[in-house]
Amino acid sequence: MPRPLGELEDAVMTRVWQWNRPVTVREVLEDLQQERSIAYTTVMTVMDNLHQKGWVRREAEGRAYRYTAVSTRAAYSAALMNEAWSTSDNPAAALVAFFGMMSAEQREALRDAVRIVQHDDEAAEAADAADAAEAAAPAEAAAPAGSAPAGGESGERPEGPGR
Repeated sequence: MPRPLGELEDAVMTRVWQWNRPVTVREVLEDLQQERSIAYTTVMTVMDNLHQKGWVRREAEGRAYRYTAVSTRAAYSAALMNEAWSTSDNPAAALVAFFGMMSAEQREALRDAVRIVQHDDEAAEAADAADAAEAAAPAEAAAPAGSAPAGGESGERPEGPGR
């Protein structure tokens, strides 16, 4: 579970996520300086810490690094929500309280997300059923034409002595 990002870590990661490309410390610094006074070494330290924590990967480019996000802002937010929810002693009540805090727009986004998950679940179930049918088909095709399945499963009584 990820720990929540600190204020400056979040400001840096917000830029990395928004830009969605490899970024340098200088690029992040220049953008941050539009909002606050901050030193190059501070941004460099934060980005190095984010790398050590596994939030970004980096590749050397000359004497500098280019940093890229390891996951998305959505994945980060989902992990935080999951952690908070899973620590509740009453997960259903926690969800009801959480939903009660949502705006109408957030509830609509939740409905959309549930529809997507349900559609994905239905598609996965259909794919599983198709895979099972495909796996069974070769066994049926392997039996010679006109022969009964093994074990007398044809529903016919076997002929022979005593019958």
